[in-house]
Amino acid sequence: MFRWLQAKPLLDEATRQWLFDLYAWALRHFDAEVFYTHTPLVAPNGQFFPGRADNPQAMAELILGHVQRHAALGHWPCRAVDYRQCSTQPAAQLLIDGALRQPGAEPGQHIAEEQALLLQYDPAMLNNPEAMIASYAHTLAHYLASLAPEPPPGGEQNWPHATEVLAVFLGFGVIMANSTGNVRIPRCGSCAPPPVDRQAWLSQYDISYALAIFCVLKGIPVKQASAQLKPALRPWFKRAYREIRRDPRLGGLTGSPDR
Repeated sequence: MFRWLQAKPLLDEATRQWLFDLYAWALRHFDAEVFYTHTPLVAPNGQFFPGRADNPQAMAELILGHVQRHAALGHWPCRAVDYRQCSTQPAAQLLIDGALRQPGAEPGQHIAEEQALLLQYDPAMLNNPEAMIASYAHTLAHYLASLAPEPPPGGEQNWPHATEVLAVFLGFGVIMANSTGNVRIPRCGSCAPPPVDRQAWLSQYDISYALAIFCVLKGIPVKQASAQLKPALRPWFKRAYREIRRDPRLGGLTGSPDR
């Protein structure tokens, strides 16, 4: 009785199950304690991205350093590289000493060029820093996912989609949602997949749903996240947040042994 009063789910069942499965996979392999205790909801403002630089390369490196620290990947050997100067050298082998994620870790002071992971940027993206931040977060998520002992749910064909969700898991959901579909940046094709344009693989609604899972799991008030989202997404995000709080699959994530 009264089933007609129940609102239709925002996403289809297969997509919702996939998103919950992705969170379960990420919590298993990328330190649930870091997620629950140290991962912030990163906002596109000066609190999270302070500082200025006097040239595009230095500014790109400054932004990358902030992204790495917020993702607890500050100890990874990374360099920002202008896509126009991207060489055809083979990508560096990813070698990380100790834990994959280390909150508060700072980058090494002396990194040989051939050992660094290259993250492309276009200087034009400095006029749209959210797109640059999202591109860096997505590329770092690609590298992180490649280190898991099992592939993400969804199969190889959904790799770029899964790594977008992993970028949300790392704390960048607001920025990923806000920048979806805004910018498309050329690339050379030889460095650091996935491409560093902001051609999104998931819709802004899928990303916002993944963001809502993040916020519910971490107990972040809906207003705190929605205030940072572009206005068009706010009503949809609030509905997703309420829907997820009632979803029985949530208990399987919060009940993780690592929690």
